[in-house]
Amino acid sequence: MPPTQPLAILFDATRCIDCRACMVACSAENNVPMDDTRIWLSGGVVLGTFPDLQRASMPYHCMHCLEPACASACPVGAWTKREDGPVVYDSARCIGCRYCMNACPFGVPHFDWDRGILDQPLISKCSMCAHRLDLGEQPACVQTCLTEALRFGPRDQMLAEARKRIAANPGKYVEHVYGESENGGTSFLILSHVAFEHLGLPQVPEQPVNAVSEAVMRGTLPFALGWAVALTAVAGAVRLNKRGQADAAGPAESADQDLPAADPVQEELAP
Repeated sequence: MPPTQPLAILFDATRCIDCRACMVACSAENNVPMDDTRIWLSGGVVLGTFPDLQRASMPYHCMHCLEPACASACPVGAWTKREDGPVVYDSARCIGCRYCMNACPFGVPHFDWDRGILDQPLISKCSMCAHRLDLGEQPACVQTCLTEALRFGPRDQMLAEARKRIAANPGKYVEHVYGESENGGTSFLILSHVAFEHLGLPQVPEQPVNAVSEAVMRGTLPFALGWAVALTAVAGAVRLNKRGQADAAGPAESADQDLPAADPVQEELAP
């Protein structure tokens, strides 16, 4: 059984050297090509004036929201928030509606457009290596990071570590832990020495997006079901109407079929 204590990844942008070992580890762990890894490079900017330059980049993960909008927007329950942190995906349930992509405020879920129209739909994203957590191991990216830019542990401890670094290094970090409160809080936490938008992170309100998506889905599902019932009723009425017309026309058509064919010679001699 997976642990129930909420876990989280802490990323420190000041320690990232853009080596991309995390992306290689993700590719190998998920058996996917490098151009289809579950994380991707974001930021990669150089700020300032020479010689006072700052470089900032980060591996963009799923944020593993405490209240994930993808899960609340999915009409078939293909997304699940585990008690230990990861937001996981069940491809067998997915119908390819892509509501999760529209709902995610961080733009994380990606649809596999290369799959055939008859193939099972597939949404890809970081799973926090949930299968490794079940074995008591760290996510592959964290285990591989050469500079410990990625740390992993209980969420409250990762938050405490982030605040400790900010307090111990005045002026080094933005005085905020991204993900502590964004979208109601996330399980991927970020420290940065540059404004978060330079890392490609959006400005997200504290109120969870799922408060909106759930309200929409409450209206969408009854409407969809009601519309299906209405269409079924109309289709049934059309079939009954056609059957009634056929029954009414049946005797007349039979009578016409019983009449002998006209003699063409007599038709020519008729005045």
